[in-house]
Amino acid sequence: MKEKWLIASGSWEEIKPRITTALESGFDCVLVDNENIDRVRELGKIKVACFGADRGKEDILVVGKGGEGDGTVPLPKDQSSSIDSALSKTTTGVKAAYVVIANKRYEEFAVEMGKHVDYLLVIGTDWKVIPLENMIAGLQGVRVKIISGVKTAEEAKLALATLEKGADGVLLDSLDLSEIKRVMNAVEQSEKGRLELISASVTSVKPVGMGDRVCVDTASMMTPGEGMLIGSQAKGFFLVHSESEDSPYVAARPFRVNAGAVHAYIRVGEKTRYLSELKSGDEVTIVSKDGLSRSAIVGRSKIEKRPMILIEAEAKGERISTLLQNAETIKLVGADGIPRPVTELKAGDEVLVHLEETARHFGMKIEESIVEK
Repeated sequence: MKEKWLIASGSWEEIKPRITTALESGFDCVLVDNENIDRVRELGKIKVACFGADRGKEDILVVGKGGEGDGTVPLPKDQSSSIDSALSKTTTGVKAAYVVIANKRYEEFAVEMGKHVDYLLVIGTDWKVIPLENMIAGLQGVRVKIISGVKTAEEAKLALATLEKGADGVLLDSLDLSEIKRVMNAVEQSEKGRLELISASVTSVKPVGMGDRVCVDTASMMTPGEGMLIGSQAKGFFLVHSESEDSPYVAARPFRVNAGAVHAYIRVGEKTRYLSELKSGDEVTIVSKDGLSRSAIVGRSKIEKRPMILIEAEAKGERISTLLQNAETIKLVGADGIPRPVTELKAGDEVLVHLEETARHFGMKIEESIVEK
């Protein structure tokens, strides 16, 4: 996930509202002066970074400010000596380098620094894209997170989309509380992936008796058309609709997906998990009828014995199936995007599914022949 940082320097009275807004918005880290570390921790649980020498209280120590990183101390011809000088202020723990990209030499210096730290905070001057592209390319394969300095949500969008991969996060420098909210929204939008959903023809619908089914309650609200990808085979998943619609039998519960039997797979990011494994605090993936995906956190996973119904379908020559609770409130998403109760499904109906091209081993894609029936 992309990281959201806020830099807040100045008196505590000036920066407290910004830090509070960042906490409420879900930011990951605040970069503050040493004297404000304890005050930040009193507001809430968030990573705290600070400039300077080791103090022992910070989560992340940032070097480079007031030195080689921002041009206060000129870069010598020998870059290795600059790196040694910058890192001499810290010994252990999580380290970050702060570099203002004033020219090409500082861009090169940033890439070299990135090979020795956990985070690289890069601040632009008159550049927007090219130096960031060069740094992302130059640090491919290096275990460093590039955090791009931004002043607006528009700059955040650009940084997060550069070279498709984008920066690993953004460092917001703004006095505007609304900009904090806008940047958070920009990051959330950048993390929405897209999955291919295709139409599958239902071949069989039949009750199969009692089984243990899983309700996945999330800490997020879902809208009509959203649900989770569930299937009995890792090669194919049905879009099981959320309980975001009212029915004559029960009020809407838009935080819930009645996902199916305990054995079934759920697609989470690029991996799969068993429904029976999910617990409070785990991450799941919500998918819309248009294939847009976003992350959500499990608030509760509830397993109960219920009558089950077997749904089988075929798409692109692949036969897939899933077991769902046999009830009117449980729905698949039709090829037209309209939710269809499983109790009304019949052979020949079209529903939305996602097919995988490779097999899975411990939830990860592998090039292997696996037969699941």
